[in-house]
Amino acid sequence: MSSIRESFVVARPTGIRIRTRLPLTAADHAVVEAVGVHLGRLAGADLASRCRLGSVNEQRATRKRTLTSQSSSRWAGSITRTSNDQWERAVANLADRRLGLRRACRTIQTRLAVPVGHKQALVRGYATRAERFAKQSRLQHLLAELAGIERRLAADRMAVCRGGRRLAKLRHSLDRDDVELTVAGWRARWQAERLFLTADGEAAKQWGNETIRVHPDRQWCEVKLPAPVADLANRPRGRYRLACPVRFTYRGQEWAAQAATGAVRYDITYDCSKARWYLDASWRRPMVQAPSLQELRQHRVLGVDLNADHLACWVLDPSGNPTGPPDTISLDLGGLPASTRDGHLRAAVAAVMALATASGCRSIIIEDLDFTDARQTSRESLGRGRRGKQFRTTVSGIPTRKFRTLLVGMAANHDLWVIAVDPRWTSKWGRRYWQAPLNLATKPSITVTGHHAAAVVIGRRGLGHRARRRPGVPGHDRRIVAGELPARPVRDRSRSQGPGPSRGQRAAISPRKTRPADRSRLGDQVAQDRSGPPAAGHRPARSEGTVRRW
Repeated sequence: MSSIRESFVVARPTGIRIRTRLPLTAADHAVVEAVGVHLGRLAGADLASRCRLGSVNEQRATRKRTLTSQSSSRWAGSITRTSNDQWERAVANLADRRLGLRRACRTIQTRLAVPVGHKQALVRGYATRAERFAKQSRLQHLLAELAGIERRLAADRMAVCRGGRRLAKLRHSLDRDDVELTVAGWRARWQAERLFLTADGEAAKQWGNETIRVHPDRQWCEVKLPAPVADLANRPRGRYRLACPVRFTYRGQEWAAQAATGAVRYDITYDCSKARWYLDASWRRPMVQAPSLQELRQHRVLGVDLNADHLACWVLDPSGNPTGPPDTISLDLGGLPASTRDGHLRAAVAAVMALATASGCRSIIIEDLDFTDARQTSRESLGRGRRGKQFRTTVSGIPTRKFRTLLVGMAANHDLWVIAVDPRWTSKWGRRYWQAPLNLATKPSITVTGHHAAAVVIGRRGLGHRARRRPGVPGHDRRIVAGELPARPVRDRSRSQGPGPSRGQRAAISPRKTRPADRSRLGDQVAQDRSGPPAAGHRPARSEGTVRRW
């Protein structure tokens, strides 16, 4: 029987990133593109060199010295730092892929050990011989891929594609009917992705950066040109000032204060589909000590249940009682472009922030859900056939990671905290113990779904209360008539939060009666002034008017 993991407060993001558009002129466009192409070529060569070195010795100082003569010391430092980050990210991705392949192989091997159509303990064999044969073929494919990854990790051979591997593979599929991209369009997009215009910030320099400098008050932007294109400069010391004004409307005051006192990193990117240039500014935010769970549990909380097409929310008081009606926030992301999906998701998170702020909540409680295990072993654990494939598609479409990232970042802006809880058994326990009582407690016009009940269980788990309701208590004692639910703080979490049996059914626990007190039975009562107990066979005479009652 597995135990429920403890809840924890999610740390706030350590950085801030804002964006503004750069309306470049034709001359500015030509200069910035020339700088990006030249630095991108250097970044590609340095990344290849970094991948060849492996993890033994990165030789960053030597690589930086080689790049300095073709750009500048600061550009070379940004290029080498980016190459190291990309290599480390590639190693982490390969290790994650290895872990996922091991889980998938272990799951298939466990099911292959069971005969077709049989079940041993909790492991069910495959339904047909054809399915078993297909899984054996898939297992061989996964084992071959796993062996290749093991060899690459042992040899420190990482493969990093600047511009994206997906875009690189798309070049070979442009002749398909479902791809609406020409060769010229792909080439422009590929070159735009491989530009390098990133300048790391320096706290000791004026306006937080020496390579790309932006003045907050005068609204001008200057770029330090590399040595090969220094003849394009229009300012002293090899600098080029853009003709367009540069200003940040979102968090402009915070950015100005940071630029005046600390380091600011700038990134210039180009979106070829819209023919627009953008400038991103990022910096570290001050560290804030997260409050303890005990402190956050003294205030109202908002329990949120993430689903494929909506968010189910319910506000709970510190005692774990749902207050007010439930809320449902629409989240229909199916069949939409990536930018539209991000906008809808951001709008839904903004609605959650507004609900939590209006209800006086201090924290938002969500499930620590990532579907990593489900994506790795979903073919074996999430059903089979058309119904299983549809369910796996629904699970893969839930934006768990993006939702969590957006929620944590926007909660920090609203001075709210996020508490993550274990996602196990929240939906089952919500439907079994809370949906029917909540339907009775709310108005007839309000329908409480199983997702709303799961939001209550999530909130109670974050507050430290029992998720399940105690059986055997009359309805009036549960205060259903008054529209409230009982709050019982947790005393022994390890014994009360275990999941149910394998079939998902738990028998109701019969209420225990009070144990009778230990009594000593009375013996024969013989008084000193009496003749003793009556002899056997002797029956006293019954007086008139006495009624015998049993």
